Amino acid sequence: MLSIDQIIDEVLQAEGGYVNDPADAGGETNYGITVAVARAYGYTGAMRDLPVSVARAIYSNRYITTPGFDRVLQINEAVGIELIDTGVNMGPSQASEFLQRWLNALNDTGSRYQTLFVDGRLGPITYAALEAYLKWRGRDGQTVLVRGLNSSQGDKYLRLTESRPANKKFLFGWMLNRVRIA
Repeated sequence: MLSIDQIIDEVLQAEGGYVNDPADAGGETNYGITVAVARAYGYTGAMRDLPVSVARAIYSNRYITTPGFDRVLQINEAVGIELIDTGVNMGPSQASEFLQRWLNALNDTGSRYQTLFVDGRLGPITYAALEAYLKWRGRDGQTVLVRGLNSSQGDKYLRLTESRPANKKFLFGWMLNRVRIA
C-alpha cells in the first residue's frame, strides 16, 4: 500500500512545477496548486517561489484528509487514489459526488446498502456503502468502480473543453497526467 507521502509524490510528479498560462482559467499555479488555493492556505509569497513543503501540506490537508479520502484509502487503495486524483483536478466535492453517484448506480436496485444522498461529502453512510459494495463485488467491483470514477472524470474534462474552447489546449494533458494507481 502506498503511503500518503508517496501518493503526494505522484501528484507532484503529475502536476509539475510553475505555470502561468494566460489560457488557463485557474491562473498561476505551482505544483498544481492555484494561487487562490495557496492564498486560502495563508501563503502570501510569489507562486513561483511556493515551497514544495507548502504544496505537500495543502495536498495532504485539502485533498486527502479534509474530504475523508484517507479513510477511503484504508477501505480500498485504488478507489482512494482515484478520488484524490479527481479531487486535485476538479475539487474534492466533485470527486465525492462521483463516488456517491456510482455507488448508487451499482447498488443492485438499492438492495445491497443504503441509497446515498449525493451531496459531495463523505461520511459514515458513504463509507459503509463502499465497504458493502466491495465486499459484495470484490476485486471486479473495485475495477468497475474505478473505471466508473475515471469515466466521470473524463466526461467532465470533455464537457469543460466543449464549453470553453481554450481548454482544448489542456485536454490531452488532463487525460495523460493522472496519478497512477498502484
